[in-house]
Amino acid sequence: MPQIPYILSVVTFLPLAGAGLILLARLLARPKAVYIAVETDGSVSIDGAASSKADFDRDLAHATAKHGEPAGNAARWIALAATIFTLAVSGILVASFDPSSAAYQFTERYQWFAGAQYFMGVDGISILFVLLTAFLMPLCIIASWKTITERVVDYMIAFLVLETLVIGVFTSLDLFLFYIFFEGTLVPMFIIIGVWGGANRIYAAYKFFLYTLLGSVLMLLAMLWMAHEAGTTSIPALKEYAFSPTVQPLLWLAFFASFAVKMPMWPVHTWLPDAHVQAPTAGSVILAGILLKLGGYGFLLFNLPMFPDASKMFAPLVFVLSAVAIVYTSLVAFRQTDIKKLIAYSSVAHMGFVTMGIFAGNDLGVQGAVFQMLSHGLISGALFLCVGVVYDRMHTREIAFYGGLTSRMPWFAAIFLMFTMANVGLPGTSGFIGEILTMTGVYGVSTWTALFAATGVIFSAVYALTLYRNVMFGEITNPALKTITDIDRRELLIFVPLIIGTLWLGVQPGLVLDYTAASVEALTSAYQLAIGG
Repeated sequence: MPQIPYILSVVTFLPLAGAGLILLARLLARPKAVYIAVETDGSVSIDGAASSKADFDRDLAHATAKHGEPAGNAARWIALAATIFTLAVSGILVASFDPSSAAYQFTERYQWFAGAQYFMGVDGISILFVLLTAFLMPLCIIASWKTITERVVDYMIAFLVLETLVIGVFTSLDLFLFYIFFEGTLVPMFIIIGVWGGANRIYAAYKFFLYTLLGSVLMLLAMLWMAHEAGTTSIPALKEYAFSPTVQPLLWLAFFASFAVKMPMWPVHTWLPDAHVQAPTAGSVILAGILLKLGGYGFLLFNLPMFPDASKMFAPLVFVLSAVAIVYTSLVAFRQTDIKKLIAYSSVAHMGFVTMGIFAGNDLGVQGAVFQMLSHGLISGALFLCVGVVYDRMHTREIAFYGGLTSRMPWFAAIFLMFTMANVGLPGTSGFIGEILTMTGVYGVSTWTALFAATGVIFSAVYALTLYRNVMFGEITNPALKTITDIDRRELLIFVPLIIGTLWLGVQPGLVLDYTAASVEALTSAYQLAIGG
């Protein structure tokens, strides 16, 4: 198919245009004033309705929110339309892509400033992450439809800006353009956690921001040196540039410091459970489904192709950290009492498969790592949405609070079971394909790493099935659960695409592997040639 001009700019900045429309709608809405009257006898009324002193703050907040409803409803619909249009354009992008070529396609290139360029393009790896981002965003908007009632306009703008920044990471082919998008993602996510999060949201937001920002300072210094040394900021050109083996370890460590925190890898993972627990449901979906993948994508874009000698040197270290992450965080997950925190630790364990697959440096390992990231985006997102279903009804995530939900929520029980089994790696689901490919790829390089990873699979089955048993089976002993309702049509609408995607990729993995094959082969061939493999 012919390549459509400027399609990458369109798919990248379409959500930002939606955010602009929401701002315009808020300006045009002109919210009504709230009228507060104090009578001579001391009684108070808000918009003509009597209010006691004890209830004044609550009634005032309710009146203010009610007056802002028109702008909030408009923001919801505009955000949903913008994300759906972005998904549609992403579908056109994927349909127009030539998977037989390892070259970057749909490229756009213009001089920007100080040698930096507006340079965009996608290959068989990055295009699927663009599609994943565009796929999850409308589901997050729908998931937030009823649960977010305060500052709705700001919330929707934050998500649309975040979508533009994330897609920009996957489409950037210039060093500094990549850095701007990569670091820019911190701001809306920081706001989402800090404003709409839980009781300890400020602590979690600052911990998330500082961990990830400090990890990227060394990367920026390395980028400045690379641009000066190679005389270019073009990422494809830098992949062809032969950096000295003596300086490669320093550059590798600088980039590793940033991407290891972003994934996150053990032992720099401690910000993730706090961020997940405090973030609103949709924030957790984006955090686990997309933002964690920026680290793995960074390894594929920079560490492996640009610093092959250092990658070979540090591969044993990565294998050790990955194996520890898989086993240790699985054991920690088993001891959690909060459902969301358990799933957060599960994410750290699953990212261990990604890092060991990438630095195996062979086709199976890298293919498995890419597949695992895409699969985890669907499965982890769905699991956090499952937590959101029960939290919206009971306002607690404590495992001990629940039990026997199968009798009251049969549809939810079936959906939760399906994604629990996919998270464990049940054959027939996408979770199985990613794990088996990464373990097969790493087995030929480090047998012990593959053995520990396989042990982690067993541990994941233990904590996941134990969680399901405690929450879903048995008799209802908590009186508060006797009136809990099953999922409604809106929630079912959210889960259906995730179910289809998880099962479809599980039985037809070629849908991903065929797209990534040429790019992965080019990457691993260049890596093996550079290290003399």
